[in-house]
Amino acid sequence: MMHCFEEHAMATSFQVIIAQEDVDEAYAAQAAEAVFTEIRRLEDELSRFRPGSDIWRLSRLRAGESARVSLATWDCLSLAKAMHEETGGAFDITIGPLMHLWRDENDNLRQPPPEALERARKSVGSHLFDLHEDDGLHVTVRADHMVFDLGGLGKGYALDQAAVLLGEWSITRAFLNAGDSTLLALGSPPGEDAWEVTLAEGARFLTLRDRSLSGSGFMVKGAHIMDPRTLQPLSVREKRGYALAPAAALSDALSTAFMILDPEAIHSLCARNPGVEWLEVWETREGGA
Repeated sequence: MMHCFEEHAMATSFQVIIAQEDVDEAYAAQAAEAVFTEIRRLEDELSRFRPGSDIWRLSRLRAGESARVSLATWDCLSLAKAMHEETGGAFDITIGPLMHLWRDENDNLRQPPPEALERARKSVGSHLFDLHEDDGLHVTVRADHMVFDLGGLGKGYALDQAAVLLGEWSITRAFLNAGDSTLLALGSPPGEDAWEVTLAEGARFLTLRDRSLSGSGFMVKGAHIMDPRTLQPLSVREKRGYALAPAAALSDALSTAFMILDPEAIHSLCARNPGVEWLEVWETREGGA
């Protein structure tokens, strides 16, 4: 029997499905509530929209200033810097200034003036912040007007932490979903080899076991994906890109980077990282993973 629970957090819907024969409804509900409590706690630390959060405070630092952060924030920023380097700058959590320049007040695409883009260039780039451990975990910024945004990996990180928490509850067969954009499969349902998922509104089926899947595309938000290397939005394509990885935060970050990188660079990255895969699916209407 499957026990399903849902909670709204991080501007999306989180779903926990527990399918373990030795877990009854009451125990599953308690475990799910523990998961949602942890996700809400992480949102308080990681959301740039929560006044006083770590990310909110970092976005208000001036060049040369530092701030102490929590372990969760440190983990996310460490992964962000690693992904920035691994993808040659295609993944970047500091592109906030670009979003403001390329979108008007009605969220429509516009062409910003060259001088505005040049100013933004000075505050965009994960090489512009440093992580250091001296009497705690600290972040130092090298530029003014930086905007930190963990939207590209925060939901995946929340699923990874949820999986750890479920393990503490001795739950090893579960399926975690963050708004249909990132999925994390733990074990498999009883009597099955893996969890089955649907991609791009039935365009393709895939099985997952102890693995994560994340998808990115244009059908919902249009030209919203920025290339940090060129400071420009990507042209809209009718293909949805997916990343499979051992951890949800990793697949979450890579699904965005894979939309930016060319196929040769993606294949090279996958070859360097065991357990990471890329695939594309044609999409013609709104759909999640």
